[in-house]
Amino acid sequence: MSQHSVRIQWTASDHPSQPGTYSRDHTATISPEVTIPVSAAAAFLGNDTLADPEQLLVNALASCHMLYFLAVCEGSGFKIESYEDEAVGHVEKSADGSQWVSAITISPKVTFGGSKTPDHAALERLHHRAHKGCFIANSIKSNVTINVV
Repeated sequence: MSQHSVRIQWTASDHPSQPGTYSRDHTATISPEVTIPVSAAAAFLGNDTLADPEQLLVNALASCHMLYFLAVCEGSGFKIESYEDEAVGHVEKSADGSQWVSAITISPKVTFGGSKTPDHAALERLHHRAHKGCFIANSIKSNVTINVV
């Protein structure tokens, strides 16, 4: 159907505050115009001023959900004025001791325009449809919770 490419580049350099180890900073090139500075999470000796892979996974899920939600709403005759989310991912140890993003919670706040607005039950159904259609949600094993406001 489609293919999605990212170029990751890292060059060896010393860690700025941890002697004897390497910098985790690198770049993710999405297109000739878009490069994202990335590092490990601060808990793993990364640079806390840069995006980390776990944040990018949470972003991927939240963005995918939003885009699918916007499409579902448009197809259902709802006009969206704004959408914002405070998504959170949780990293934990699994039973075998490996770390993983065990849960992601999204909390979308949607402002509707026009004369047609969904009640709370309809809003939950719209988010459920968006979650079922979200490519990223269909690709991960993390538990996803949607706090419908």
